[in-house]
Amino acid sequence: MSEPKIRSILATDCGSTTTKCILIEWGEDGYRLAVRGEAPTTVEAPAEDVTQGVLNAVREVSELIGRPLLDENGELIRPYDREKNQGIDIYLSTSSAGGGLQMVVGGVVREMTAKSAEKAALGAGAIVMDVLAVNDGRLPHEKIELIRQLRPDMLLLAGGVDGGTVKHVVELAQVVGAADPKPRLGIAYELPVIFAGNKDAQEPIRETLAKKTALEVVDNLRPAMDKENLQPSRLKIQEQFLEHVMAHAPGYPNLMKMTDEEIMPTPAAVGSIMETIAKRDEINIVGVDIGGATTDVFSVLDGVFNRTVSANFGMSYSFSNVYAEAGHEQVMRWVPFSLDERELRNRIKNKMIRPTSIPYLLEELILEQAMAREALRLSFDQHKSLVTGLKGVQKKSDLSALFGLGDEESDTLIDMRKVNMLIGSGGVLSHAPRRHQTAMMLIDSFLPEGVTTLTVDSIFMMPQLGVLAEVHPDAATQVFERDCLIYLGDCVAPVGRVKPGETAMEVQIDGEKLTVRGGEMIVKQRERDLGPTQVTIHPARGLDMGAGPGTSFQCELYGGTVGVIFDGRGRRPFSFQNAVTDLSEKDRLDYLSKWNESLQLYPDFKGAGH
Repeated sequence: MSEPKIRSILATDCGSTTTKCILIEWGEDGYRLAVRGEAPTTVEAPAEDVTQGVLNAVREVSELIGRPLLDENGELIRPYDREKNQGIDIYLSTSSAGGGLQMVVGGVVREMTAKSAEKAALGAGAIVMDVLAVNDGRLPHEKIELIRQLRPDMLLLAGGVDGGTVKHVVELAQVVGAADPKPRLGIAYELPVIFAGNKDAQEPIRETLAKKTALEVVDNLRPAMDKENLQPSRLKIQEQFLEHVMAHAPGYPNLMKMTDEEIMPTPAAVGSIMETIAKRDEINIVGVDIGGATTDVFSVLDGVFNRTVSANFGMSYSFSNVYAEAGHEQVMRWVPFSLDERELRNRIKNKMIRPTSIPYLLEELILEQAMAREALRLSFDQHKSLVTGLKGVQKKSDLSALFGLGDEESDTLIDMRKVNMLIGSGGVLSHAPRRHQTAMMLIDSFLPEGVTTLTVDSIFMMPQLGVLAEVHPDAATQVFERDCLIYLGDCVAPVGRVKPGETAMEVQIDGEKLTVRGGEMIVKQRERDLGPTQVTIHPARGLDMGAGPGTSFQCELYGGTVGVIFDGRGRRPFSFQNAVTDLSEKDRLDYLSKWNESLQLYPDFKGAGH
């Protein structure tokens, strides 16, 4: 293996509270993670310079690796000098500090061009603060006031297919012009506005907005009813993010000079590494990053990338929002002990007093992981509702779909039978005391169908690897698979209704025969290092593994730190979820006890109060 020109790669992710730094080195077996360091982010007073936090994180990495990375002036030493044993070859960075990229988007029809604009902004790594549309029911003065109050970093306007409406698109632009919006960071520059609508409306839009905003025009993101072209808008958003938003954030001009490539928004970088892996391995991926205030869900299905952000579902600052949205019964269905509603509410309020605290007792951990399941489920539901077929395309003359009156669940393009890999990330998943708990949270939240590989990001380095994938995809994918991903195992789950106790599937694996019954979960421990094993699955009549109802299915499984998990609880509907309101308390606890025992989730748990 010949030695590459780039031997040493330094990458940082500037988060809202912590700046994380990784050093990737070339060795005998390719690129590997060498060390990782972190330091508090310094965008706020008294420092108000993000580079201070970056340099502090780099100094920690320098101490851990035992070689100088910074010179006497605090500047990075480049390139790597093997003789002097100092420096690095390239430095890259991502950022979500200061609240990340916050946008307002708009279009003519809420379920058509406005929805496409929302998808474009989310895919570029933005938090969408609001979606404006001509038909959203708000009066012009209400929209004007809203834009003024929100003070977004950027606006994306769409509307009209090419050759279609001009009048309504211009009306929307006039609302923006009347609002004369001021950006969130810095008052001395004009707000970036991107127009990605009907090409016939470009000149009227320029006349309306060019003197008041930093207007940029790109190709129509919805050129025809049956076409979406989101990439030009996404690239322009990231370009404007650097030129306008980041350039006015505290210390970012200095950071931009330090980096060898453009700074990427953190969520966009996470999406980039997932797209890279999906394309290279020709697989479909669903990934999630669950944080304290927000939860991001990513999907790459048949080469199409989508991202959504659930701004109100998280495990610290948004903890109570999860409970309010999910409800008492939905949370308690995952808790293997009895707890009345008042007691659970009090525990959640205690968490809100100290949002960043971590569980101290096993009971608290169980409750937190139950809440995590609901935060993940709710966020995935939002993702599925956005990733739908294009509204407005004639389909059985279904006018209800055009106006968003159809069944969103049936419209979604997310087909779990097509998903090959689930990737979990975020503290509650990455730092669970047992990997079995992480696997179970992913299964219960996403309800994978057929055969799905379960993985977790070990120390959340996906953002840095995402920006690296744009420059050096080989290095990014090697580190992603060897040091970032932990393979938990495979989930095998037939689709269909199954009655408790009846045979759900019969399995032949490693010379052993297993019978999995309805409502049952069985784990076959199997390390991934053993390589693949040929498995034959015989689903019961009416249950489908992907070859058709009741048809035998063969595949290769690898296992992982947990093993191969056979889930006989059924899908569409998932039996426990469907029957939760009809179950007695004893039945509910019996189910949970069996599942927890099968997966060895909480070996030391003896029941509440013990």
